[in-house]
Amino acid sequence: MSLSTHVLNAATGRPADGVSVRLERADGAVLAADRTDADGRIKGLPAPEPGVHRLIFDTGDISPFYPEVTIAFTVTDPAEHYHVPLLLSPYSFSTYRGS
Repeated sequence: MSLSTHVLNAATGRPADGVSVRLERADGAVLAADRTDADGRIKGLPAPEPGVHRLIFDTGDISPFYPEVTIAFTVTDPAEHYHVPLLLSPYSFSTYRGS
């Protein structure tokens, strides 16, 4: 199993560099913390065990309305790759399961 994320500033159409991201288990235990690179990506996050996890993005520098975005997701198959991207603009955000 592997996990990655990507943050795109949808207002500018550019990757969001330097966004702080935490990976947590459902019980709140922090498994990792990192910042997005110049391409808006974090690769090589630790592979979480099956169950519910959260990626918490510190988005206050991009959005005056959303200081933080939390995406909860469920790992069901530890053999799969999970890519959880965030598309963010000042007043909206969306996500999807990427590849």
